[in-house]
Amino acid sequence: MPDPTFEFSRAITRQPSSAIVDGLRAVDTGTPDLDQMLKDHASYVEALKSTGAEVAVLPALEDFPDAVFVEDTALCLPQGAVLMRPGAATRMGEVTHMAPALSKFYDTIREISGPGHIEGGDILVTSREILVGRSDRTDAEGVEELRRLVADWGHSVREVFTPEGVLHFKTDCSLLDGETILSTKRLEASGCFEGYRVLNTAEGEEAAANTIRFNNLVLMPAGFPKTAEVLDRAGYEVVQINNTECAKIDGGMSCLSLRF
Repeated sequence: MPDPTFEFSRAITRQPSSAIVDGLRAVDTGTPDLDQMLKDHASYVEALKSTGAEVAVLPALEDFPDAVFVEDTALCLPQGAVLMRPGAATRMGEVTHMAPALSKFYDTIREISGPGHIEGGDILVTSREILVGRSDRTDAEGVEELRRLVADWGHSVREVFTPEGVLHFKTDCSLLDGETILSTKRLEASGCFEGYRVLNTAEGEEAAANTIRFNNLVLMPAGFPKTAEVLDRAGYEVVQINNTECAKIDGGMSCLSLRF
């Protein structure tokens, strides 16, 4: 049987819009270049499609600068989808736009109703549990509501904590297979991955931690050669994709798609 944590037949992405210049960011490292982001996004979509998956590319949303980061709007599981409740007020409306797209693929869609908040970037689904990192965007109430919503689907939720100053839990980690995590050393040191096989990003290459395993490929941001070598030596088929523009608004590989 396929492993639903990394073997997928579909993905949903969204075209970047010209509004990305107003995207949220913790630190201003420059204005994103839309033309370059569009090229990078096209490369990302082609990599997903190369595995045989069906990839839906939704139209850009000019009213929502961060809408290209679709992962934060929903959690996709084999039993159904759960619409999130973003912790950033400017992103709340993105969920409404994602719901119709998900309804084409799912008969069952549940929703975080609040008052808590939770974003998909803080959720890591492994073969044994759903790890949810508390962060500035995900709070205890959001985690608890997700726990209730997925319990009857047979999923257990474990609350962990995102390192200080890190936007999302998956900024510092990603799933490589059902039992293997790529993680920064600072996140692994918290003990949250006890019992898993952990590979660490290279020193100074912490930004490489946000990758995605998608079928036979590991998609990672370009420019981190030591971490790419770690993954290659471990037997993973790595595809490197330029991420300079998304990184300016705190985005990475996982942020750009919903995978199921």
